[in-house]
Amino acid sequence: METVTSSAACGSEDAPSRPIFRNISPLDHRYSVSEEKLFAALVPWLSEEAAVAAAVKAEIALALAHLSIRGELTAELRDALEGAANTVDVEAVYQEEAKTRHNIRALVNVLKTKVPLGVAHLIHLGATSADILDTALAYRIRGATREAVLPLLKQLELLLCDLTEREAQTPQVGRTHGQYAVPITAGFAFAEYVSRLGKSIVELERRSAELKGKLAGAAGAYNASALLVRDPEELERRYLAELGLEPSEHATQLVEPEYLLRLLLEMNAAFGIIANLADDLRHLQRSEIAEVREGFGEDQVGSSTMPHKRNPWNSEHVKSLWKVFMPRATTFFMDQISEHQRDLSNSASQRFIADYITGFCLAASRMAGVIAGLGVDRSRMLQNLRNAASGMAGGVMAEPAYILLAESGVSDAHEAIRKLTLKAEREGICFAEALAGEEALLSRIADQMAALGIIAAPGEALRFFQEPERYRGLAAKKAREIAAKYRALFHA
Repeated sequence: METVTSSAACGSEDAPSRPIFRNISPLDHRYSVSEEKLFAALVPWLSEEAAVAAAVKAEIALALAHLSIRGELTAELRDALEGAANTVDVEAVYQEEAKTRHNIRALVNVLKTKVPLGVAHLIHLGATSADILDTALAYRIRGATREAVLPLLKQLELLLCDLTEREAQTPQVGRTHGQYAVPITAGFAFAEYVSRLGKSIVELERRSAELKGKLAGAAGAYNASALLVRDPEELERRYLAELGLEPSEHATQLVEPEYLLRLLLEMNAAFGIIANLADDLRHLQRSEIAEVREGFGEDQVGSSTMPHKRNPWNSEHVKSLWKVFMPRATTFFMDQISEHQRDLSNSASQRFIADYITGFCLAASRMAGVIAGLGVDRSRMLQNLRNAASGMAGGVMAEPAYILLAESGVSDAHEAIRKLTLKAEREGICFAEALAGEEALLSRIADQMAALGIIAAPGEALRFFQEPERYRGLAAKKAREIAAKYRALFHA
């Protein structure tokens, strides 16, 4: 079984290893076991090992920038410095921190013992801690977004495209305020999430590319580096170029926080989209609706006491994760504020960004599994739609009656049809039956339908109101267009 060592955290070399199931966070036991592939993609960017490795990489990048701007950088020196970065042990850094009580100074002390003696003085030269930490954080979050978050979201998006195209013409009753509205198609309903998530993916790609770093010193005015080189901003550009980053336009001791904030807020927007989808799917699985169903394994158990149960637990799990992590956006906003050129009030809170991104990815992964195994009961959807049209009032077909009647020249058409729905409700008949009893209204509507080419002859009008699946506007067309657009955008 995988273990983590507690000795690094407490500074004791002989502290015992801790079994994974003695970890406190469910991210590090329950979900690291059940989502092994996802964690394998996140660990290189979000783990504590990754945080230390990125800071080491930043320190090496600074030394390379110094050598470059002095014209002293050789291939041998680059190989030696980059090779040294791979020899720094996280536990050694933590043990050093137990003495220094300063994380970056501890890292610098360890790293200096690993690099060639002739360049050791260049490690951290002209930098303050935030030059390393903020830059390393931008490097890690950009990497996590590009290498883990976006591939996962694109996988989910393409699964939604498949579902949307497959069900583009499947009749379904539309619902607003939890009430029957007008007919749509299932593909049209799913296309909502294709469109919303697709735009969020595009924005995440843009925001991740805009993350910045810095080498501007203790208060952001380049005081230290101005003593070292003629052009401190050129040194900064070379340093950040080693990490594929660009400088923050202005810096205090910190990079302007809005670059990271906007990326995290877009993740939170995408998280909300996925949670909204989970809610819709959960409700559509209610016994009295039963239009979709999550995949269910042969040996899977839905209840400890009710053998028949097949609960929508995966959709509920997604919603539950959203409830835990969505409020973290408040902390993102709070980390936006720092006194004067810098305070340390973000030092603990910012570490939990890794938890947030992990929770977001867990939800996206679970939703991808739901969509991949989702069963759509087309017959049930049609039955529910026809029940909505043939049951008491049958209001789902009141709208076309009103529109057609108004188009025929009746100014109070809405009121006339509203009263007709009330009559149907009082008499316990469907809307089509009530309309059939109003020959004058039906005649005007039928003539208008024939004129518009909806029916071949006026005598076919009543059948239209008995078959609500015929009234679906552009639902199927829009579903196909949206699925095609985002499939082309994200298809590998």
